[in-house]
Amino acid sequence: MGTPLGDFLRARRDATAPEAVELPAGDRRRAAGLRRSEVAALAGISVEYLVRIEQGRDRNPSAAVINALADAFRLDAAEREHLRHLAKCSSGTCGAAAAASHRLDVRPAVRSLLAQLEPGIAFVTNRLGDVLAYTSGFDLLARPAGLLDSPSPSLTRFVFADERARRVFPEWDRVADERAFHLSLGAPSRRSEQLIADLTAIAGPEFTDRVHSRRLPRPGPQAWHHPVAGRLLFNRELLELPAADAQQVVVLLPADDQTSAALNKLRRGGGLALVK
Repeated sequence: MGTPLGDFLRARRDATAPEAVELPAGDRRRAAGLRRSEVAALAGISVEYLVRIEQGRDRNPSAAVINALADAFRLDAAEREHLRHLAKCSSGTCGAAAAASHRLDVRPAVRSLLAQLEPGIAFVTNRLGDVLAYTSGFDLLARPAGLLDSPSPSLTRFVFADERARRVFPEWDRVADERAFHLSLGAPSRRSEQLIADLTAIAGPEFTDRVHSRRLPRPGPQAWHHPVAGRLLFNRELLELPAADAQQVVVLLPADDQTSAALNKLRRGGGLALVK
């Protein structure tokens, strides 16, 4: 049985070109990525040990081995932190956040925090992508797009199962990578298994490839195409709640003057002609 760490290492090895780690490309490669022998040599470990880690038969590699693998793949600071997190999850020491990663209730104090963010755009979510609570500003943004149509809205389900998502998110691939990444970090449960089964049936490889690859989401502003306001661009702040909550408060902030002006117009009740 695989582990989050093993899945990530296999995906990273397949996706890393030899020249990216200063190795010759050669002309006899059956695939574009790195061979296990090359990764092992770069990390200073045996091929057999790398195989055990990738296959989940060794779930407790030392910090020195994790750092050596990070060096082998030339990971940046964010990627290194992600690798360390996956190593903890693979060893079963993710803590309470993993065990509670699918809770649906939002503490009164967190709802009070959302109230303080009004009329800004903010919502509470978990690893599954459930939209658990939100401000009126988020309602103004998300409801016309269709994200809040369900009594139990899910950003992950919307992205992969609703065709409107590809219009709402011009950079759909980035958003899909991010949703699959967060889903892959959650602890297994009946709800997560049902969601994965549903989205596998609906979206196929566009979903499953992302879940298994555990690609670290690319940072940067997120673009929306609002049915009323048109193009909107947001910077995002992710506020991690305590481990027992296993939830995040996501705040969307206008990234340019055009977005600020469009949101102000929406709040005043203007701009009601649909934008195609």
